[in-house]
This record gives sequence, structure tokens and C-alpha cells, in this order.
Amino acid sequence: MGSARQTRLRDLAVGVTACAAALFSLAVGPAAATPTPPIPPTPPIPPGSTAAREPVSAAALTGPHAGWHLKGSGSTARFRGLAAVSRSTAWVAGTSGTVLRTRDGGRHWAGVSPPGAAKWEFRDIEAFDARRAVVLAIGEGEASRVFRTDDAGVTWTESFRNTDPRAFYDCLTFFDRRHGIALSDPVDGRYRVLSTGDGGRSWHVLPSDGMPPAQQGEAAFAASGQCLVSAGSRDAWIATGGAATARVLHSADRGRTWSASDAPIPAGDPARGVFALAFRDRAHGLAVGGDFRADQPSPRAAAVSDDAGVTWTAATRPPQSYRSGVAWLPHSHRLALAVGSSGSDLTVDGGRTWHAFDTGSYDTVDCAPDLGCWAAGEHGRIARLEP
Repeated sequence: MGSARQTRLRDLAVGVTACAAALFSLAVGPAAATPTPPIPPTPPIPPGSTAAREPVSAAALTGPHAGWHLKGSGSTARFRGLAAVSRSTAWVAGTSGTVLRTRDGGRHWAGVSPPGAAKWEFRDIEAFDARRAVVLAIGEGEASRVFRTDDAGVTWTESFRNTDPRAFYDCLTFFDRRHGIALSDPVDGRYRVLSTGDGGRSWHVLPSDGMPPAQQGEAAFAASGQCLVSAGSRDAWIATGGAATARVLHSADRGRTWSASDAPIPAGDPARGVFALAFRDRAHGLAVGGDFRADQPSPRAAAVSDDAGVTWTAATRPPQSYRSGVAWLPHSHRLALAVGSSGSDLTVDGGRTWHAFDTGSYDTVDCAPDLGCWAAGEHGRIARLEP
């Protein structure tokens, strides 16, 4: 990295405007401007919305007001599930069985919920493109379900229904368009992992003999769809909390065997632990969390790893309070975003220091390869990172 960029990084600490402007100017470059592969044909975008599909430019994204821009969703649901496909296309999933989709950068949102889903609590959604998505409903026993659509939500197929009253599914992730896993809180003392090899059309429970024992009271938090994440074709990680020690579990074989590492994030209480993970490759990861109660402090709310989660180092300047979502900016080794109920933060040094840039409430964040970064949360709040 040249000296000019190093100077820019140091200058970020001066305030919100500098943070936002430098984030975009550093992130947008030749690689970032490369168009993403085309997605299969979908219904026409509403007239007047073509700008949402245009590649983002460095000039447009280095203005003094860069940050989250709210998009009217027309919903009051709390959205903890979010899938960013591009700057124009995103899916959200939340309370009362609500699933929304936009194809014009958030100008319009279409309600594409599965029929009869009002009693389900959706907490995670993974989208392959503008037409294909898989959504997870959480809860004990049969409340945990998985649905898939191949036609932009016109129809949905229920592909999994949990029949074990002891299981409670929290998150899901996909390694590619075919292979994915979903995570349940411990059953008989071990986390349970569900696997698919056909894009979420069918699922089966993996053997538990490769999973280390759970701690007393340990569980995953269904707070942002990021308690289970993946990078590459085989690696996955689980974020845990609620026990004496916060941990991160790692699998290098699509969920068949796992190893556990301690994370230096507050623990020792059912409300504390690691809430979200993000890995930009199989080695470099971020963990965020803390105590989700608004009246409780959350020191050491972030940590970093550069060895696939074997060891974690506490951020030297963490976010000032609990964070439930985290995402790397594509094409960058240093830039990432974290969100929570009290605000959003930016890191420009790979997670070692974080700088607040917004005070709005968001539960989850996700970024697409074309630098389409979205956040979502309570009261129907959905936003996109813009000039």
C-alpha cells in the first residue's frame, strides 16, 4: 500500500465524514468496478430505476455525506435476515413471516412471503440471485423450517421441517449454489448441523460425533443470520455465547468435523457472547458481539483472527457497544462494517480499530460483490450505503 493511502487511513479517526469518504475511495478500484456475472433473466425492473444497476464509481462514492440511506420498506417487521445480491437487488426476512425483495436499489419493495407464513419468525435468508433464495424460520420443534423459491417468491417450497422438539435452528449458510448447512442449538450436548447438497431443496442431519461438546448454557444467537458463516467451498464457522466463555467453532469439511476456540468477547451470561462472524477468506475473520441488553456495557465487543479462527485477538479499539452484524467490504483486506441496535462502525485496518459513523438501529449487514452494502433492522428499517 502506498504512502498516500496509509495517510488516508490515519486520517479516518478525525470524524464521520472522513470515515465514510475514505471507506469508499479505498474500496472502489479496478477490481471493485468489475461487473458481477449476469444473473438469470428476471421480471422487468420498474421504469426509471435503471440507475440502480449501474456500476458504482469512485467519484460518486467519495462525497461528504456518504453513509446509510434509508429505503422505505412499507413494513413494520424486524428484519434480521438479509441477503445482498447487488446494489440493485436485495432480500430481507423478518418477523411475522415477512420476506421482501427489491430489484431497483430499494425504491420499491415487493412482498414475497411464503403463503401462510405469518406465524413464522424468519431470521436468516440466503439468496443466489434475484430469483432464487432460501429462508430459515426459527423456533422450537416444528417452528424451525426452511423454505426455497426459484421464481422470485411467487411460489415457495417447504424443504425442511424440524420434528425434534429439542432442536432450535438459528442460522444457515451456503458454500456455493448447491452445498449449504444450517445450525441448531445443542441437542444432547452438541450443536446439530443440517446439510444440503441440492441448493436447499432437501436436507439431512449430519452425524454429531465430529462436534465438540457444548458448554453448559451455550447456544448460538439468531440475531442477524451471521451465527453460522462460510468462506470458500468447505470452511464454516459457528459463533457462540451464553456460557462461561464465548467461542468460535470451525469446520474445514462442510460441517462434518469441528474444532473450538475461545474468543475474547464478553461471556458468562445468557445475553453475552459472539453474535456474528465474517470471513473474507478462509484465514481472516471478524467477530462481534457483547451484551445485547441496552442497559449493559459491552467492552471488548470485537475480535479478529488471521488463522482461520484458531486464535482470536481483541480489537484494540472496539465498537462502543453491542454489535450483532458484521461484513467485509468486497475487494478489500482492511475495510469492514459492523452494526447494532445503537449504531454502526467502520474499520479500515482489518478489525483492529473501529470508528462509529452512524447512530441508527440495525441488526444485520451484508455486502454484494459490486459494493452494494445493505443493512436492516427493527421497524422495517432497511438502508443502503450511498454517497
